[in-house]
Amino acid sequence: MAPLLPPTLLLVLRLLVLLLFSNAGGAGAIPLGSVLTPSNSSSSSSSSWSSPNGTFSVRFVPSPSHPSLFLASIVFSGGLPVWSAGGASAAVDSSASLSLLPDGDLRLLNGSGALVWSSNTSSLSVSSAALLDSGNLVLQNASDSPLWQSFENPTDTLVQSQNFTSAASLVSGPYSFSLLRSSGNLTLRWNGTVVYFNEGYNASFTANRTLSSPTLFLQSNGILSLADAALGSSPVVVAYSSNYGESGITLRFVRLDPDGNLRVYSVSGGSSAPTEQWSAVADQCEVFAYCGNMGVCSADPADPRQGCRPRTPLDDCRANWTMLELENTRFLTYPPDVATEQFFIGITACRQNCLSGQSCLASTALADGSGFCYIVVDFVSGYHSAALPSTSYVKVCAPEEPNPPPGALAGAQPGTSKLRAWIVVVAVLCTLLALVFCESALWWFFCRNSPKYGPASAQYALLEYASGAPVQFSYRELDRSTKGFKERLGAGGFGSVYRGTLANRTVVAVKQLEGIEQGEKQFRMEVATISSTHHLNLVRLIGFCSEGRHRLLVYEFMKNGSLDRFIFSEQQSSSSSSSSSSENLPWKTRFSIAVGTARGITYLHEECRDCIIHCDIKPENILLDDNFSAKVSDFGLAKLLHPKDHRHRTLTSVRGTRGYLAPEWLANLPITSKSDVYSYGMVLLEIVSGRRNFDMSEETGRKKFSVFAYEEFEKGNLRSVLDKKIYNEEIDMGQVERAVMTSFWCIQEQPSLRPSMSRVVQMLEGVMEIEVPPAPKVTDSLSPIPYSSSSVQAAEGSLSISMKRSAEKPSLSLISSEQSSA
Repeated sequence: MAPLLPPTLLLVLRLLVLLLFSNAGGAGAIPLGSVLTPSNSSSSSSSSWSSPNGTFSVRFVPSPSHPSLFLASIVFSGGLPVWSAGGASAAVDSSASLSLLPDGDLRLLNGSGALVWSSNTSSLSVSSAALLDSGNLVLQNASDSPLWQSFENPTDTLVQSQNFTSAASLVSGPYSFSLLRSSGNLTLRWNGTVVYFNEGYNASFTANRTLSSPTLFLQSNGILSLADAALGSSPVVVAYSSNYGESGITLRFVRLDPDGNLRVYSVSGGSSAPTEQWSAVADQCEVFAYCGNMGVCSADPADPRQGCRPRTPLDDCRANWTMLELENTRFLTYPPDVATEQFFIGITACRQNCLSGQSCLASTALADGSGFCYIVVDFVSGYHSAALPSTSYVKVCAPEEPNPPPGALAGAQPGTSKLRAWIVVVAVLCTLLALVFCESALWWFFCRNSPKYGPASAQYALLEYASGAPVQFSYRELDRSTKGFKERLGAGGFGSVYRGTLANRTVVAVKQLEGIEQGEKQFRMEVATISSTHHLNLVRLIGFCSEGRHRLLVYEFMKNGSLDRFIFSEQQSSSSSSSSSSENLPWKTRFSIAVGTARGITYLHEECRDCIIHCDIKPENILLDDNFSAKVSDFGLAKLLHPKDHRHRTLTSVRGTRGYLAPEWLANLPITSKSDVYSYGMVLLEIVSGRRNFDMSEETGRKKFSVFAYEEFEKGNLRSVLDKKIYNEEIDMGQVERAVMTSFWCIQEQPSLRPSMSRVVQMLEGVMEIEVPPAPKVTDSLSPIPYSSSSVQAAEGSLSISMKRSAEKPSLSLISSEQSSA
């Protein structure tokens, strides 16, 4: 048996062990007042705070993007960061500090003393901190209960056993990863808007249900799983790591990498380098913006990601543009990417539309049978692969004198080259003349008397291959297409609408305008302005006719007609549609129509080059396509009928519809976009109620319905405002309340109290918090206006509205949810 050590030596050894543990960074609790710095020169700081088993530690590590700066990180043994205070953007200098203050707040300060990041826990009674063996940094109270933890505030990495909920997100540069609450889908975004990956759990599991609180986590065996009460007691497999179930793995983690891809990694024993085991986006080139703006990715890791730029800016070549063709290439477009427009046209028109468009930068013809053409007007992200059938075009400045091919002029004699050039020119001209002669002869023989291939054929070819411009029709063509203007679809303040069929069997709506006060040149200019507006919620203008006294517009045909026939009863509807009775619309469709209409008007007011005020928004001018998507019609016609400054109207010049006109129309006050907001508010309330706002009945106490609706709203009785035809449906009353409150804000008497249409969209979608609106003072369209012009000239567009309704009620303000949370 070995001899016992002397007591003095044992005491010395114990002191040495205690000293070693104290210098090791405090394995266990981290007391208040502890400080970390990038260098351990200060006696009041330590190099790291370690977990009990030493697997994880909190310390400063060099920033990958800025080696001279540092990140305060939780690091796995071997130097692998799994969390950083403030994320990758919170890099600090060598004089920075990470301090657990006596008040319990964990703060990261730069060398200048500026606050970079804080846990905001100074008021939570934090008594100490601890780094657990799982890698979770916890701020806890005296009872060791967690008050804040890094697992609930991830940056770009999830370690095994860390739960990731729909309330959290991973961020890496412009890329972010989140979990959709209702479906549990894994979603990757660029700049917070462009969704380029959105997939759910493993396809082998089928479940048509809505999740309540999905949680994503990585198991120690390498399986990425999703748990939720609606999925049962067993978690659902999202993905398998390629080495799942294997032993010898010391760490598994999920990370959103700087290249925008979400990957699962593992670290084997004895190694500090992670190995990729799974990635969300299989083809890295499909990650949006991976190759930078104007960059085309070809799956080559050696390609730079900085993107490209034109040698000569497009603005400097004075529209002397050409299109650079890129075969087997497509530009990535992901909804809801507002920087692209989608058309169903051929490859020639796809190229030509971009070339003639002022804002277009590039276009892609998919050539996969779908017929899609994408027009890109902002960030361009390209993908090249030999397997792609798509062809893309990039707008560039055309060279003034193209360079001859190498060796083309070598050894050529001046006289010989000129002679050859003349021979080529003569041969080309003769060939072209022969082709023109043959084509003219064939047309004269076969097609000159055919209505199908007559004068209209050239116009329809133009429509097909250059759809960006309106087609000019003759009055005779439109008379034949409408069979003498026989089938009238409806009539309004701007004229009557007739059903027509073009020679290529395209069904159209032909509007015969009345009261035109402009010459042909001005009329064509206004038509060009109308045709240049393209939006999913606007009716598309196909062409026009300006011949003598005839002024006609040709629109795309909307199969389901106007909105009034669906929301009003047969007695109420004033539409002249051929439908003999009204048809009901479910609430979900009504709300979608309300939002779509608001988006279309927003485009006219705020997104066009020049603001377009509609001046006649009503259910009859909201048309529905085959899918019951709303499309606003008759926009821009107010300026056609009244060429003078539309900001000032008199009662004799009012061409709107009684019941939808804003009060300022009748007071001869300035007309702005807020006048359209008033009309939309009236329409929105009618969509909810299914009745005209100015109708009076015994049910409403002989009051106008808008007045009755506000009284019921104040009583909390929203059901009495709803259309009785949809009483038995399962209705989202939250949407109903938002719609009703939004309508009351829109129909305020003072224009300055009405929100802009972009704010209306946010209010309907629930993005903006809606305060209780004041009681709108609804006036008859033919009664005098009880306010002066000075009261109207308040600051329009302000979202800070102060208005006292009575002595008992305080001032009300309409604020956004973002402002209220701040």
